[in-house]
Amino acid sequence: MAYGTDELVLANFDTTVDKDVFYEVTGITLDEFRFLRDGGDYTDEATGETQHFDGHLFDEVVFNDSLREFMRKRTELANYFDENHEEDIFDYIPPQKTNQIFTPRWVVQKMVDELEENNPGCFDDPDKTFADLYMKSGLYITEIVKRLYKSEKMKKLFPDDHDRIQHIIGKQVYGIAPTQIIYLIATNYILGFDEALKSETSHFAMYDTAEAAKNGTLQQVVDRFFEGK
Repeated sequence: MAYGTDELVLANFDTTVDKDVFYEVTGITLDEFRFLRDGGDYTDEATGETQHFDGHLFDEVVFNDSLREFMRKRTELANYFDENHEEDIFDYIPPQKTNQIFTPRWVVQKMVDELEENNPGCFDDPDKTFADLYMKSGLYITEIVKRLYKSEKMKKLFPDDHDRIQHIIGKQVYGIAPTQIIYLIATNYILGFDEALKSETSHFAMYDTAEAAKNGTLQQVVDRFFEGK
């Protein structure tokens, strides 16, 4: 989700994924992955003798087919404005070893519904700003982007669809993700529906805000990343 391209296969998997992210998600190092894939010599802890492992732990055909199918599904579901989609790509990502659990879409929609109920007209105002200071999937931001984009008042103010989405992404939504992998997943999802927007990441930052929220310094963190934006 964060690093995948159409060229990603078992043979180059270890050259594409960041080593720290790989360990965070899988619990093994890239060297251990290469050993399982390619094989090599190792020392038997019980006997002290050098042994050889042939590798090939992964079925290359199955591995590569799985990658291609996931990338195909990611592309198919990239346009979150398409209301015909009854699912999103996060339905295809199992729970990780980390504590970063993606919030289901129906929960996110309910959260945004309640936000609007408590702030009538908030999605009609081009000067309103919205932030998710502990992003996981980016779903909360995308739901806000959709509400702003579909607002009849926003359509009148920005009749051109491209100008409207540029204003929303560039002026109204902000987010902070706690880790590199989550940052990449979230920003790829938020911006992935439009190739022209993929570089518009200035309103998104990587920082674990949990401790700042506990000790009362969250505002300083927000100012550090977004002051003047």
